[in-house]
Amino acid sequence: MAGHWADFHDEIYLNGMNGTVPRLPTDLTRLEELTEQRLGPGPVGYVAGSAGDGSTARANRAALDRRRIVPRMLRDVHERDLSVEVLGRTLPAPLALAPVGVLSIMHPEAERAAARAAAARGVPYILSSASSTPLEQVAEAMGDAERWFQLYWPKDPEVARSFLARAKASGYSVLVVTLDTPLLSWRPRDLDQAYLPFLRGVGTANYFTDPAFRAGLAKPVEEDPNAAVLHFVGMFADPGKTWPDLALLRELWDGPIVLKGILHPDDARLAADAGMDGVVVSNHGGRQVAGAVAAADALPRVAQAVGDRLTVLFDSGIRTGADVFKALALGARAVLLGRPYVYGLGLDGQAGVDHVIRCLLAEFDLTLALSGHAGPATVGSSDLVEGPA
Repeated sequence: MAGHWADFHDEIYLNGMNGTVPRLPTDLTRLEELTEQRLGPGPVGYVAGSAGDGSTARANRAALDRRRIVPRMLRDVHERDLSVEVLGRTLPAPLALAPVGVLSIMHPEAERAAARAAAARGVPYILSSASSTPLEQVAEAMGDAERWFQLYWPKDPEVARSFLARAKASGYSVLVVTLDTPLLSWRPRDLDQAYLPFLRGVGTANYFTDPAFRAGLAKPVEEDPNAAVLHFVGMFADPGKTWPDLALLRELWDGPIVLKGILHPDDARLAADAGMDGVVVSNHGGRQVAGAVAAADALPRVAQAVGDRLTVLFDSGIRTGADVFKALALGARAVLLGRPYVYGLGLDGQAGVDHVIRCLLAEFDLTLALSGHAGPATVGSSDLVEGPA
């Protein structure tokens, strides 16, 4: 791109000369509280909530906060390039939008709005299997922009086969397989509201439009939606899957495959042995196992184990440009951003997602420069120290 991501900083100040201030806060950590005030408790709880008492989500933040950046001086950072090579494609910055399902609970334009915002900035958009919008419609909204497909690996292999064929036909280039959700965890915020969107047929668009899924129904979805929901619930995930099952996915998908939810270096090695192309070090933003290791604490061990064999990506806890810097220093090639863009969507639709992307990358650009780096490639473990917990 022309110029720097940090130009957004100057743009905001110049707009202020006309009395214009940003519609949303530029401190992205404030978005959750705003969303809590403006949206209903069911949707907000579903997005913001975590497993158990929330200890893993808190640990994710603490692990990033504990690491402190050590800026270096008098290095030429006048010209900067944030682009990175990830899985054989060049990205304008080390960022993709993480797969988040059921976005229609946040905004009526749902996944399409988020995907359009990502496409406009050249940031890959990862569509969830559990989206509110069929994958073909999201692809159409993105034109030829970079898009990846996230698979919740269903029990029915024919549905998996059909999903991957549809994704390939619609121009999704990378397959992201989420492994950490073979069952839904104990999530008190959802349980207290008895709120699970899928049971209302929300987040099931890819399934309800899928020929293999529909073939398993006695009546069409439109005639018996409750039966369709029950069929979905019965096949959504499969706790019986094991490592050898990956061979089928490798057979069905000839592009890059990334396994999401890896926290142990041995699992990362197994992923490499299975012919995978990358891993996402992630604990699902603290949504699956209360008391789990913080994702940022797991990252260096995974990167050390397989960084020479696999592309290592990271999510769970990213809120600021400084967090992106820290994740790269800990061994990630790029990060996936989740909840903040969803809050932006809920507060201001596509413009809200655009605001979040631009704020995060402007702050990252400035953090990089002010720490003595002209690009992500030179960031490493020597740029961080560990402070007290």
